[in-house]
Amino acid sequence: MSDLDRQIEQLKKCEPLKESEVKALCLKAMEILVEESNVQRVDTPVTICGDIHGQFYDMKELFKVGGDCPKTNYLFLGDFVDRGFYSVETFLLLLALKVRYPDRITLIRGNHESRQITQVYGFYDECLRKYGSVNVWRYCTDIFDYLSLSALIENKIFCVHGGLSPSINTLDQIRTIDRKQEVPHDGAMCDLMWSDPEEVVDGWGLSPRGAGYLFGGTVVTTFNHANNIDYICRAHQLVMEGYKWMFNNQIVTVWSAPNYCYRCGNVAAILELDENLTKQFRVFEAAPQITLCFDEKIYRCLALQITTRVFCWVLDRFQLMRCLRLWAYSLMA
Repeated sequence: MSDLDRQIEQLKKCEPLKESEVKALCLKAMEILVEESNVQRVDTPVTICGDIHGQFYDMKELFKVGGDCPKTNYLFLGDFVDRGFYSVETFLLLLALKVRYPDRITLIRGNHESRQITQVYGFYDECLRKYGSVNVWRYCTDIFDYLSLSALIENKIFCVHGGLSPSINTLDQIRTIDRKQEVPHDGAMCDLMWSDPEEVVDGWGLSPRGAGYLFGGTVVTTFNHANNIDYICRAHQLVMEGYKWMFNNQIVTVWSAPNYCYRCGNVAAILELDENLTKQFRVFEAAPQITLCFDEKIYRCLALQITTRVFCWVLDRFQLMRCLRLWAYSLMA
């Protein structure tokens, strides 16, 4: 068994790699990703996956439903990290699979594949907690700069993390972007990762996210016609049913993090396309919580829940005894 295969098996067990192994893996991945286009070509059959957000055991459930790589050809639409408990293991497993099977898995960049965002939403802190330094975070965020911005399946389905941009009319304009940088605060590259479709908007509107835009059905129709594509596939927004079509099936949102943040109660979905671009959505639920390994963060959360429940139990009985005493006093009065 090669070192890479051993590392993949280790990561599948949710066991982090050594810092030196992470550095070497990222260097290998960089050599592969630098050769990919801003609009990476993807062949069918392929399975499209939305946000994962560090929910490692739910990603394992995804692989159970969709099949293991390389048997299944995968396209992940970004947001691999942040919010979940296992962003390190999640991203490194996907990266190791990319290095091992570069033609069988495609990773594009989401708005959370960013230095600034990961310092706020958990990935930075997780790296610091698990490795004792920021080195692994730096290796991974350097790789973020090399991820493709979008993908094109059989020249007919445009895939992107967020959405469209008023600065972009054609796919060729995306191909000219210098992507090897931190996600800007505005502009075309930012919009591709931050924008959202909105049914009550006709053209372009301001996004409540503070980055990107809201865009309506007319914008989608114009873009699809100009680029001769059938529809757009994107992620970026929680969908309680796992996927959602908009604008007469011109754009679809795919969400692949079930029970998002371990509390939203949503199901997740992946989109399977065969050689004829025939669609099949596979919906799945969160992995059973009993399968989760108890790292420090989960232990603290469970301890807090147990403490709260014990406190409520004691309080309930204190209130019950108080009511009984008052009732007894009323009988003696």
